[in-house]
Amino acid sequence: MQIKLTWTSIEDIAIELFEAEPQLDPLTLRFTALIDKVMALPGFEGERGKCNEKILEAIQMAWLEEFQDES
Repeated sequence: MQIKLTWTSIEDIAIELFEAEPQLDPLTLRFTALIDKVMALPGFEGERGKCNEKILEAIQMAWLEEFQDES
């Protein structure tokens, strides 16, 4: 069963992004690319206009934690 993701699903988004691209260091992404990756996730139902820098930073840091835990 696929979970529904929105911009407030920070931890779940980070896990999905890490599982999709475990070798990608999230700190190398521009926020515009991060938005695109999040919006492309299966089950994501958020709108581009509802996202802001604070949300993107939170997603990036949560993804970084996943990335570093596996390194």
